[in-house]
Amino acid sequence: MGPFLKTALFTVVVPTSVAVLIPLFIGGDRAAADGLVRVFAFLLLAVGALLYLRSAWNFASFGRGTPAITDAPKRLVTRGFYRYTRNPMYVAVLSAVAGWAILYRAPVLWAYGAALFVFFYLFIRFYEEPRLTREFGEEYMAYMKRVGRWLPRGMG
Repeated sequence: MGPFLKTALFTVVVPTSVAVLIPLFIGGDRAAADGLVRVFAFLLLAVGALLYLRSAWNFASFGRGTPAITDAPKRLVTRGFYRYTRNPMYVAVLSAVAGWAILYRAPVLWAYGAALFVFFYLFIRFYEEPRLTREFGEEYMAYMKRVGRWLPRGMG
């Protein structure tokens, strides 16, 4: 099975569950916002989908791997949205959760997003960054100096 099919399967199971199914389960029984609030919520959802799908494409096409830790890219991916943030897939998931929280005006979804952020931060800081440093060495260390963990350099 090639990296595109494996990435598609991973996407259906993990990010779709975390960024779509769980938020809908948590907030879906509430009335959705309308007007500009709804537009803004859908904009965040669309940005999240675009960020994730394009970044996953880069993992499969350039990196020759998947977002799954058991089949990580073989090459360091620094193109596409990875030029601006080292973690666009996590940013994508958090954007989608924020979109749902706004759409359903659900504080519990903000809490869910905050818990995801803490989990992502700890996972990145204590697993992904050390592993990528071991695997890609100086190339990854130079990349970390150039590109922010969450936001483009100069934005935070």
